Amino acid sequence: MKQKFNVMGMTCSACSASVERNVKKLEGVELVNVNLLTNSMTVEYDSNITDNNKIIKAVVDAGYNASVFISRGDAEAKNQKPVNLVESETKEMKKRLIVSFAFLIPLLYLAMHHMLNEWIGLPVPVVIDEIFHGPENGITFAFTQFLLLLPIVYVNRKYFQVGFKTLSKGSPNMDSLIAIGSTAAIVYGIFAIYKIGISLGVGDLATADQYLMDIYFESAGAILSLITLGKYFETRSKGKTSEAINKLIDLAPKTATVVRGGQELEIPVEEVVIDDLILVRPGQSIPVDGVIVEGRSSVDQSAITGESIPVEKKVGDKVIVATINKTGFFKFKAQKIGQDTTLAQIIKLVEEASSSKAPISKLADKISGIFVPTVIAIAIVAIITWLLLGQSFEFALSIGIAVLVIACPCALGLATPVAIMVGTGKGASNGILIKSAEALETAHTINTVVLDKTGTITEGKPKVTDIVTANGATEQQLLEIAASMEKPSEHPLSTAIVEKANENNIILKDVSEFSSISGRGIAAMIDGQQYIAGNLGMMNDNQINTDILKDVSDTFAEDGKTSLYFADDKNLLGLIAVADVVKPTSQAAIDQLRFMGIDVVMLTGDNKRTAEAIRRQLHIDRVVAEVLPQDKEGEIRSIQSTGKKVAMVGDGINDAPALARADVGIAIGAGTDIAIESADIVLMKSDLQDVVTAIQLSKATMRNIKQNLFWAFFYNMIGIPLAAGVFYGLLGWKLSPMIGAAAMGLSSVSVVTNALRLKFFKPSHLETNQTHDLDKSDLNINNSKKIEGEQKIMKKVMVINGMSCGHCKARVEKELNALSGIEAIVDLENKTATLEMKEPIDDQTLMNVVNEAGYEAVSVTEIKE
Repeated sequence: MKQKFNVMGMTCSACSASVERNVKKLEGVELVNVNLLTNSMTVEYDSNITDNNKIIKAVVDAGYNASVFISRGDAEAKNQKPVNLVESETKEMKKRLIVSFAFLIPLLYLAMHHMLNEWIGLPVPVVIDEIFHGPENGITFAFTQFLLLLPIVYVNRKYFQVGFKTLSKGSPNMDSLIAIGSTAAIVYGIFAIYKIGISLGVGDLATADQYLMDIYFESAGAILSLITLGKYFETRSKGKTSEAINKLIDLAPKTATVVRGGQELEIPVEEVVIDDLILVRPGQSIPVDGVIVEGRSSVDQSAITGESIPVEKKVGDKVIVATINKTGFFKFKAQKIGQDTTLAQIIKLVEEASSSKAPISKLADKISGIFVPTVIAIAIVAIITWLLLGQSFEFALSIGIAVLVIACPCALGLATPVAIMVGTGKGASNGILIKSAEALETAHTINTVVLDKTGTITEGKPKVTDIVTANGATEQQLLEIAASMEKPSEHPLSTAIVEKANENNIILKDVSEFSSISGRGIAAMIDGQQYIAGNLGMMNDNQINTDILKDVSDTFAEDGKTSLYFADDKNLLGLIAVADVVKPTSQAAIDQLRFMGIDVVMLTGDNKRTAEAIRRQLHIDRVVAEVLPQDKEGEIRSIQSTGKKVAMVGDGINDAPALARADVGIAIGAGTDIAIESADIVLMKSDLQDVVTAIQLSKATMRNIKQNLFWAFFYNMIGIPLAAGVFYGLLGWKLSPMIGAAAMGLSSVSVVTNALRLKFFKPSHLETNQTHDLDKSDLNINNSKKIEGEQKIMKKVMVINGMSCGHCKARVEKELNALSGIEAIVDLENKTATLEMKEPIDDQTLMNVVNEAGYEAVSVTEIKE
């Protein structure tokens, strides 16, 4: 069983390590993950041996409080208000901060009013001088400071309660350091009050004056207040790290308009049941997942998938909760509700990823287990050393207190989880769901990406790519006859031809005497005329001469396209080429991966000819074709055996074993549920460029974690020796406990603030200046710049689909060369055009010229040296 808990009272990595240790000791507990950032704990345990109550007791025994986590959805289902621990912690910190500084300011003024008068000329009222100045007023002076300190101690009593409790349990934490340091200052101050009183009682003004100089009440107050200030800023910053999750949570609409009993009813979304008929009007959010049964519209899915352009939806298409209907009106049937909706699953995945631990965090965990005891030992050694060197007890005590309060276990504990949370949240906002911190960390080490072909690189369904006519037939006539014949057929290639006719607004004719010849094709009568359609064998069987299109057909076959011939009872009318076309962004994504130095392998069960055609078109490094589903996992293992870190990208059921075997499994979001369950990362947009984004996000997150760990260690390596007085003998540097407390608070804030920089992460586009990562000979590029006089020649490469013969090549070159200042050379084999330009031309303009010529411009890449 897996259960999540809220854990209250943790302040540093020593706290989380202590909680983890105590819970792991329980019999039946298999795995424990404690997250300092989210104040949560996930436990996997055998419910036959232990239970939630025993786990909560183990946390309490460690010195903290715990409760079973209730998700937002479960809370709302029970009409309860969801608990936001970060929000409540921020409010509590704000209250403590206000009270602390309300009393700290007069305390500091009273303790330091004469110094302030000397330093900045701040006037001292006569009444204060008369009441508090001089050794004769020592008791009034010291006791008033003590009274001002008490409210600060009271509102920050949590430091003492948790600190001493964990110390007594043998697991001291950051609170222990604060509690020991401030208690030492307070106890010594109380001792000083007694000494002042005794001295005044016997008229010993000199002794009274000496102890007046050694009261540390203002230091204790400043330590508690400044650390609370740091914790307040830290808590606020921690709240910002979960903004991505909160935004997702707030997306879901609260009501839905359903049709029941023939009437429209507006009901709370919690009352929607499966198969409810739901109405969605323009501008409304979709309340649950479902499938459209009536109407059509464009839907803004950016909040869920990251797609910037609204997606057209029609009858039979799926709609996702929290997406926004832009224009039309439609009805849809509810399929997934409550915690089963896409949004709920995304939130769950992101929360689980944020709560999980990356392997790099083990370093911080190991250190945190010995960090606080080590700091306490250093403080004690420092006090003893300075006493042995002849310094006063007051001097040695201030050194010990400074060591205790400058140590930064908070920064060390927050270094990894804050970056993980911001990174996974940023991924979610870009339509990339990272299911664990381990996957986020591993992704940056990937050096080989294995891509499934169908549905991953390609669209996954056949489309018409070329129409070639013969014997006087026009393209419109051929498509009309072809689509009319193919409509009664259920073959996927037939569907592609019918869809092409619908796109061209061709009205189909009625057919009669339709017959299907297995392995050959079909025949039918249209307007009393006999027509046949199918492969070359079908044409030969009916004595139809196809020699006129033989070269074209052979070219299509080399390109992995399937040619369907159409003829009447005497003559060939033409052929239509159908293929599973490459997705528009696949070329750019593969180029980007290669620029990053990552090997790209295509793995497919398709035939070698089709696979090779795709390989040539996309410049893929290696292709493995005709692979059986059960062999895909073995191919991944074979690549891994060479020492490679492998990411597998797939979408089908047969990809699931390979996804699980890979170091990082990446599922295309439009794929099957099984593939998504087996993967470590899910791409909601089904866009291969998001593979690049995921790897870049992993690199950025790991860089951020390492920066955080560096700063956490840097603060401690510099701060602790400075506080211990290592530089006092040489340079006269002595750190005040107040400055130490401020530095300790700021260290945590700086680590969280650095992690928040990940919110500005943007995936970089193709880094074309890194030419050493890409073999330009694959793109038929020899030079990327020419200098003629002082004029710079810009060079670009355009990938073009749809070219099949010398006529296509000539037409594309003619259209591109017609543009001012451009020289274009088309490479038919690799489906690219190399463009040399004397002046900049917008990429979209170049692509529009090719598209208007009847071909498909896939991408334009500038090449630099």
